[in-house]
Amino acid sequence: MSIIGWIILGLLAGAVAKILLPGRDPGGILGTTFIGIAGAFIGGWISARWLDHPINNSFYDGATWAAAIGGALVLLIGYRIVFGHSRSR
Repeated sequence: MSIIGWIILGLLAGAVAKILLPGRDPGGILGTTFIGIAGAFIGGWISARWLDHPINNSFYDGATWAAAIGGALVLLIGYRIVFGHSRSR
């Protein structure tokens, strides 16, 4: 999959992570978008490196999607823990 495919996958993974973890994020929609992209890359790397599941060349591979969404969820939770809710409620 190309870098553009990973960015699109990251955007969608970030949206799914935001749906699964609703609430206010310190970075807003832009921060969640970057977290989704980074989560896709990190989740794919972890999947290929340690889970012995090579990154498939197909955009529609379920394991690749699961790794990307999982990576985005982990980063979003970590982001919320580190930076908290900086906006007023």
